[in-house]
Amino acid sequence: MKAIVIHQALDLRIEERDAPAPGPGEVEIRLAAGGVCGSDLHYYRHGGFGPVRLKEPMVLGHEVSGRVARLGDGVSGLAIGQLVAVSPSRPCKACRYCLEGLPNECLNMRFYGSAMPFPHIQGAFREMLVADAAQCVPADGLSAGEAAMAEPLSVVLHAARRGGELLGRRVLVTGCGPIGALAILVARRAGAAEIVATDIAGFPLGLARKVGADEAIDMAGDPDGLARFRPDKGHFDVLFECSGAPQALAAGLAALKPRGIVVQLGLNGAGDMSLPMQMVTAKEIELRGSFRFHEEFPVAVSMMQAGLIDVKPLITHTLPLARALEAFEIAGDRTRAMKAQIAFDAAA
Repeated sequence: MKAIVIHQALDLRIEERDAPAPGPGEVEIRLAAGGVCGSDLHYYRHGGFGPVRLKEPMVLGHEVSGRVARLGDGVSGLAIGQLVAVSPSRPCKACRYCLEGLPNECLNMRFYGSAMPFPHIQGAFREMLVADAAQCVPADGLSAGEAAMAEPLSVVLHAARRGGELLGRRVLVTGCGPIGALAILVARRAGAAEIVATDIAGFPLGLARKVGADEAIDMAGDPDGLARFRPDKGHFDVLFECSGAPQALAAGLAALKPRGIVVQLGLNGAGDMSLPMQMVTAKEIELRGSFRFHEEFPVAVSMMQAGLIDVKPLITHTLPLARALEAFEIAGDRTRAMKAQIAFDAAA
């Protein structure tokens, strides 16, 4: 089978790999669609992010869907040919954090396409994927592309839980890439009264308006675009910081009112971000990290199936596996792409 493998920065290859057979409790999946994530781009462009570096070739990818090809012994509830969204989250279920109900913080997490541990956890961008049956969520009624969006939607659903009550709240979203756009969709579904989004590129700002932002501010053209939200110690109740840019975080904090909540999703590829602690202290701001997800994954699928969240406007490009390198280049072009996906099986 063919797989998309990163060897080092700017060295992305389509290679032949063995296709393992499913064991007990496992499912063989013929991959249908895979979305190029920001972390995939960091591996492609820089060979990693922050202290996380590639030390060996690694199959990329963790936003995937496919059709069931074979069932291992003991698997029920799935049918051959059925479309499934595949969760990349595979906690050990035995470490202290799993037992404390924090599986996203698992000490032995096997998250597809991650160079955090060594040997690296190989990813899901391969024509045939063997997964635990528990990772496979039936995605009947969705397209393969929509089903592959369950992973980034799960990230944002987890972040929304970290942010707390959103009903009637004023929400600021900084960074309008796929995660920021999904944050707008989720905040609107959760009852936010006002949503303002910021970015430095016109294309994502246009999509932010399309998916529900009341206002989208171009911080490149107007670096002080949030100034009118700063009087009286701030305006917003919740900030979803999705860019990983220190400038965006600082501007967002200044527009956040006292005892506002920051949910930090964006990661800075260069390392840690600086934080204006005097402002955090004086306004009694709560800073909450948000990392991955777990139990939100089937909820994400069901929300899309019920029509509560429409991710279709975010899927801007779909390219065949043979053009995977082009898909990565397009995914990194913020002037024209939101979510670029790779079609692994044209018939799916």
